[in-house]
Amino acid sequence: MTNLREFLQLVWSAIKGKEQDYTTLGIRNSIILLAIPMILEMLMESLFAIVDIFYVGRLGANALAIVGLTESILMIIYAVGMGISIAATALVSRRIGEKKYREAGSITFQLIVTGIVLALLMGGIATFFAGDLLSLMGAAPELVAEGVTYAQVIFAGNVAILLLFLINGAFRGAGLPHLAMRTLWLANGINIVLDPLLIFGIGNIEGLGLAGAAWATTIGRSLGVVYQLYHLFNGKHVLKITGDNLVISLKMILRILKLSSGGVGQYLIDSASWIFLTRLMAEFGSNALAGYTIAFRVITFTLLPAWGLSSAAATLVGQNLGARKAKRAELAVWLTARYNMVFMAVVTLLFLLFGEHVSSFFTREAEVISIATDALQIITLGYIFFGLGMVMVQAFNGAGDTSTPAFINIFVLWVIEIPLAYLMAIYLGFAATGVFIVIAFCHSLHALVSWWLFRRGTWKRVKV
Repeated sequence: MTNLREFLQLVWSAIKGKEQDYTTLGIRNSIILLAIPMILEMLMESLFAIVDIFYVGRLGANALAIVGLTESILMIIYAVGMGISIAATALVSRRIGEKKYREAGSITFQLIVTGIVLALLMGGIATFFAGDLLSLMGAAPELVAEGVTYAQVIFAGNVAILLLFLINGAFRGAGLPHLAMRTLWLANGINIVLDPLLIFGIGNIEGLGLAGAAWATTIGRSLGVVYQLYHLFNGKHVLKITGDNLVISLKMILRILKLSSGGVGQYLIDSASWIFLTRLMAEFGSNALAGYTIAFRVITFTLLPAWGLSSAAATLVGQNLGARKAKRAELAVWLTARYNMVFMAVVTLLFLLFGEHVSSFFTREAEVISIATDALQIITLGYIFFGLGMVMVQAFNGAGDTSTPAFINIFVLWVIEIPLAYLMAIYLGFAATGVFIVIAFCHSLHALVSWWLFRRGTWKRVKV
């Protein structure tokens, strides 16, 4: 009972957001205090993804297919956002571990400037060519006509997407995961409320259909960024931006871009693989694509909390390396990996038992349900390995070793996964099922390669 009470007190402290020195606090307590807000942050992101696809699913298989195609393109923008976020966590956590708080604030300002410039460039190009991009992804002309407005609004609002990613990365690196959590709860809470109102309308006000979902997302995320900026500039936290930090440093921006390149490369490689798989699914019709989209959202619902737990490893690695406590950093990674694998094992069992019930919650079309169920039950067979791999990758990133995960992605996802998926789905005739089998196999292999390289320990000597 005493242990339970202490655990609940830790959980409450994590939610309240008491700031700690994670280079001296006990490792288990550090993981709990960091991971709980990160898990809750990712749970809200997952909940939004589920709610959004639930409402969009009421618009039919075409709407689901449009969302799936748009998100596969958007993953390139996500890749850049995640890449910069990795740099934010690595740089800020290292400076916080070294107790160089003013430098951490300056780095965060340069991160914001970098993110805004990149977002405007990418968003402008994607918005202008939205219809062409959907066509390139295999959408039929009528599907493009129906979905181009949705895609344009989403692409135009990508500034908010990138800033959410990178500022939350800085918050996590500074040991302020409660601020990242509250940001996503605010952004996605607004999103969830606006979704049905803007899609279907209310009273005499007519809804915007699929475009309403895009507007709900953009408004919610933009307000989340406003909340982030308030906390960066109010001077109440260990990570803060003051007037002294508001000087653009090209040297620091180049340093950020160099460190981000490995992170961006990781997610671009990963995104390109997912784009290829989505394009491959489009070969089997709208129902297959819709089923894949539903399964992908549900899988994201469970993977994001696991990423939240894994992110605790990144912060602990960065701060402890900054404090010159490499052994402590390594112990934190192994303990986090153990927790994550247990969580993923539980999720695997749930999907094997209730996959069809979960799929039928989002659509009434039998073929779509069948494909989504197959995806959930096959892909999650590799979940325990996924849990290990996530922590290993986050540990590399927290140390600032962003190139190792990028090389692993090239080898596993491009050299093996893409050719193997095409072989299984097209040449061997397994269709969608072949794609799901390859995803489970390749991401399990990815985890084992990451684990082997992490044990070599070269990440401990990376300078950022």
